[in-house]
Amino acid sequence: MAEVRLTGLSKSFGETTALDDVSMTVPDGAFVVLLGPTGAGKTTTLRMVSGLDTPDSGTVHIGGKPMTGLTPAQRNVAMVFQQYSLYPHMNVRENLEFPLKSPLLRTPQAEIDRKVKQVAEILQISHKLDNKATALSGGEMQRVSIGRALVRDPAVYLMDEPLSSLDAKLRADLRVELKNIQAHSGATLLYVTHDQIEAMTMATHVGVLDQGRLVQFGTPRQIYEDPVSIYAASRLGQPRINVLPADLFGPAPEGAVSIGLRPENIAQGEGQESFVNRVEHLGDQTRLHLVFKHHDLVTVTDAHTDLQRGDLVKIQPHKPLYFDASGARLS
Repeated sequence: MAEVRLTGLSKSFGETTALDDVSMTVPDGAFVVLLGPTGAGKTTTLRMVSGLDTPDSGTVHIGGKPMTGLTPAQRNVAMVFQQYSLYPHMNVRENLEFPLKSPLLRTPQAEIDRKVKQVAEILQISHKLDNKATALSGGEMQRVSIGRALVRDPAVYLMDEPLSSLDAKLRADLRVELKNIQAHSGATLLYVTHDQIEAMTMATHVGVLDQGRLVQFGTPRQIYEDPVSIYAASRLGQPRINVLPADLFGPAPEGAVSIGLRPENIAQGEGQESFVNRVEHLGDQTRLHLVFKHHDLVTVTDAHTDLQRGDLVKIQPHKPLYFDASGARLS
């Protein structure tokens, strides 16, 4: 596997800036998630690394080697697209075997059989190996598409929202499996998603993108606990961070315009009274939707709470985050 280093990457399509001076190092063996909404530049970054697109400026290095002018095949990367990239005239087994039968790899048939069997079991498609690709459901097609990447041993895996079309249970199962595969193989994996749960549960590092710029890069815990801006803070956490006027609970630091409170950082039992507007029982926890001084906020409480709509509960901030008028974090 290999380190991926991006230096000053910029890319425009007509009047639209897709990437704006993005620099980032994906450590060897890391599972890096690129996180952001549609149009943030996530897929464009993958396409720069893969060689499918050429940057207007900047460089990509894989394993310390410059990739300028090299084709995707020469870069030795395996990419999983959001859209299924299968050969419709082949069955599942043949689709999985295809990358290993490349003249560049010359993989022995016994090794091909072993890898196909192993990956099919992981992706729960062993019983579909003799089915035509056109006879599969959308979720099964995506699993085969993931499998075509996993059978290889590339320098880097690139995955563009590969779980988005799967049902909730399979998506949860494959999150665990992909993380296990990456951890045990030592693979370097660059993964695009807008799903913060995938980012929190799978990533060793997260790159938060906004309108083509890299806003913050760090571990999920670093970004969750120490965000550089309101935007970065809002990318991780469910329920989302509460952003309220800075002086809502009392005096605020100089320059502060907003206070950010994670749901778990709203202490209950002391402080000022708030109105319980809604109670959501979720099994392992309960979410309280509160109204405090005409502002809505969400916090979490004991799963077996007796609170109900109309009750009053005293609250106060615990470990608040403060932000200035531009949304930047104040130290």
